Amino acid sequence: MAKKFTLGKGLSALIPEEPENDVEQSSRILVSINKIKSDDEQPRKLFDSEKIAELAESIKVHGIIQPLILKKNSNEQYTIVAGERRWRAAKMAGVTEIPAIMMELSDKDTLEISLIENIQREDLNPIEEAVAFRKLLNDFEITQEELSKRIGKSRVAIANTIRLTNLDERVQQYIIESILSEGHGRVLLAINDKQRQYEVAQQVIDEKLSVRELERLVKRINDDVEKDRLNSNTGELNPYYKEIKNQLQNYFGTKVNISNKKNKGKIEIEYYSEEDLQRILDIINI
Repeated sequence: MAKKFTLGKGLSALIPEEPENDVEQSSRILVSINKIKSDDEQPRKLFDSEKIAELAESIKVHGIIQPLILKKNSNEQYTIVAGERRWRAAKMAGVTEIPAIMMELSDKDTLEISLIENIQREDLNPIEEAVAFRKLLNDFEITQEELSKRIGKSRVAIANTIRLTNLDERVQQYIIESILSEGHGRVLLAINDKQRQYEVAQQVIDEKLSVRELERLVKRINDDVEKDRLNSNTGELNPYYKEIKNQLQNYFGTKVNISNKKNKGKIEIEYYSEEDLQRILDIINI
């Protein structure tokens, strides 16, 4: 009988070190490798072929020590919930049957287990992680607070990761391929125009710019854009208000506008998504 799953904070809640009783033991079965398929909603999309080959060699010698987590489909096939690397390596090693634990899981629980497993093993790239976070929040209506508790990351960290999906898709691909770092991506978010994001990303790659060097470049770009905007209006901010504006932009990590007339005016803080708004609210403790 398949075992029902109550969501915990990690894989230890799912796979005990030792079977506690006969029910736990009986949930471990051998499944034909040909009846197992990967999950299309699996957060992880890229797999290192060299590491898979190394794992395959280990499996040839030691076998598969930790069982896969599977859920049964209606057509006598099984979908991987956790353990796709082991499954891929087992196929490469010529294994015909794989030890597995069967679980009755909702789509939400399936995605969450996959996400937790990959986060704990640091297997996801930042974009895969961002897409998975966004899917859990949007499709399954989990709040940022709930997600924070379940995966052990702060709400600000989650919101900042999700913001990476606002980057130009070509820039996102650079992060997926580790051509650019997550830090580079965060800085590029300060550029509103996506084509300009891509152009600056190309400059970062060509000139091998560090994150700090990119911060200075983006600041110059945004300062020039803002200067052009102000020059097109009635007047230009004096140095005092310019300095305040720059400090606010650095503090909030987004574009800030200040309008001033006769020592009165307003401050506008821009945001580009609901998650971005929540990140700003968290910064000012609202």
